[in-house]
Amino acid sequence: MTWDARLWGALLVVCGVIFLDGLDVSMVGMSLPSIGADLGVSLSSLQWVVTGYVLGYGGLLLLGGRTADLLGRRRVFLVALAVFAVVSMLSSLATNPELLIAARFVKGVAAAFTAPAALSIITTTFHEGPDRNRALSIFTTCAASGFSMGLILGGALTEVGWRWTFLMPGPVALIVLLFALKLIPDSPRDDVAGGYDVPGAITVTGGMLSLVYAVVGAEHAGWVSVQTFGMFALAIVLLGAFIAIELRSKHPLVRLSILRNANLRRANLAILTVFGSYVAFQLIGTLYLQNLLGWSSFETALAFLPAGLLVATLSPNAGKLADRIGTEAMIISAMVLFVVGYALSLRIGPESAYFSTVFPTIMLIGLGFAIGFPALNIQAVSGVPDNEQGLASGLFNTASQVGGAVVLAIVTAVISSQSVGVTTPAGMLSAFKPGLAVVTGISTLGLLVALTALRGLRSRRAAEEAEAAELAAVQKELAEEEMSPAA
Repeated sequence: MTWDARLWGALLVVCGVIFLDGLDVSMVGMSLPSIGADLGVSLSSLQWVVTGYVLGYGGLLLLGGRTADLLGRRRVFLVALAVFAVVSMLSSLATNPELLIAARFVKGVAAAFTAPAALSIITTTFHEGPDRNRALSIFTTCAASGFSMGLILGGALTEVGWRWTFLMPGPVALIVLLFALKLIPDSPRDDVAGGYDVPGAITVTGGMLSLVYAVVGAEHAGWVSVQTFGMFALAIVLLGAFIAIELRSKHPLVRLSILRNANLRRANLAILTVFGSYVAFQLIGTLYLQNLLGWSSFETALAFLPAGLLVATLSPNAGKLADRIGTEAMIISAMVLFVVGYALSLRIGPESAYFSTVFPTIMLIGLGFAIGFPALNIQAVSGVPDNEQGLASGLFNTASQVGGAVVLAIVTAVISSQSVGVTTPAGMLSAFKPGLAVVTGISTLGLLVALTALRGLRSRRAAEEAEAAELAAVQKELAEEEMSPAA
């Protein structure tokens, strides 16, 4: 497949969405301590600035993917991107934490429609194999570039005022929108695919909100309180209702049988642990460097930057590597890097030297993302028909956002429970380390999930070897028959 200038342009415009996502996440992450100080927000409430976006994003991604398949990917992409731009600029005007969290939730909802539309545009434009692998590698590179630039911009703009970090993505989204109007090819709406599953979207979003609120609220209400048990029960009921709705709906939000695809299933479980671990680690790392070591927001950004630069530099070659060794080997290698990196972060101290403690973790995480994230994207959509690419990409992105919300809530609850009344550096450190231990444990679960692919890989290789041996035997038999008359 030859990539002409217009195809390249469409790919880069679509990649602009994931660039914006990376930009937004890293910029806001750098500004969290300043937001907390300015608006008087506690740690347990501060995490909702991140979680609000993640829940809006993850809660409606499935509906976003379905909408892209039904209404047409270009139409959904353009409308949602316009909403993202407007809400980005409005969120910078928030005067209290409630308005800020609400704006972040709406912004996440907009991203829930742009992300699956963008990914499904790529997967339906580029054929499965080297072309798609190459396109997805570029997609990942743009995410890393946005994250890296967001670190620098977030650190610098926070020095001026944290509101600038919320404003910046708006104009960038408008620029992407202008190019998208000209370069994104039209895609027809599917008039025979059925309708929307609004009850499914409501129950799955409500279930995730209840789950996260149960974990966050347990810090104050207690883990055995009526409130905590009630919220967990509500989460179970709503998620159970979601499954029941999907099984009976004529046009389900999620065709549950798609989860029989082992590649998609493993990719979803793995990305849940990858994104969840990293979001929690970034929060701990930012609080550690700024609140305990006294670093500025810009210095903190520079501390995280090497990871983003590694991903941006190495990800373009991930497609070729996947063609050569397969996604399974890449994902397992990445998970090992994550586990080792997070385990090393447990060595931090009240006066730790950055290059001997934090830097090795940052480098290993960067290598893990450079190898693993493109491979997980490739694996998640492998073998899925074109008319369900939006659903597959929505499931994958939903898993990552659910992981981010739930793991961040758990880690925040652990840190908060350990930091009540703490004022000394040693006390703050004793609160951070259990959180890092949880992050390491979640990452280890991701490695175990990745290792389950080895059984399927061995079976597939054995089948390929048997097929090759059978073919060789047939060829040998034919060759002997051709030679026998002559003999």
